Amino acid sequence: VQLQASGGGLVQAGGSLRLSCAASGRTFSNYDMGWFRQAPGKEREFVAAISWSGGFTYYGDSVKGRFTISRDNAKNTVYLQMNSLKPEDTAVYFCAATFASGRVERRWYIQDFNYHYWGQGTLVTVSS
Repeated sequence: VQLQASGGGLVQAGGSLRLSCAASGRTFSNYDMGWFRQAPGKEREFVAAISWSGGFTYYGDSVKGRFTISRDNAKNTVYLQMNSLKPEDTAVYFCAATFASGRVERRWYIQDFNYHYWGQGTLVTVSS
């Protein structure tokens, strides 16, 4: 499956952005999806994940309550709505896909090595 992330940009602190990740090449509903981010000089960090049906969602501690992940299987797209953005949210955001596992443990979804396909990333910059 090929993934194309978009929607990044420059926003002031407190603002909002919505990222999109369009999938192609395979049946989108066969995949669990995740968002990760990487800031300069830092390790890649789990942001959010959603199961193939949308029935389960998971969030990183630093974004819980501010970000919302969703998906539209008819449009082959996963979204990340980001509200109340902070300068520390500045990073390149990557979407990722993994074969739907049926697993529900959060600890599985937060590990980047469980994802087989990655998009190219979209830059989010939050100014103070």
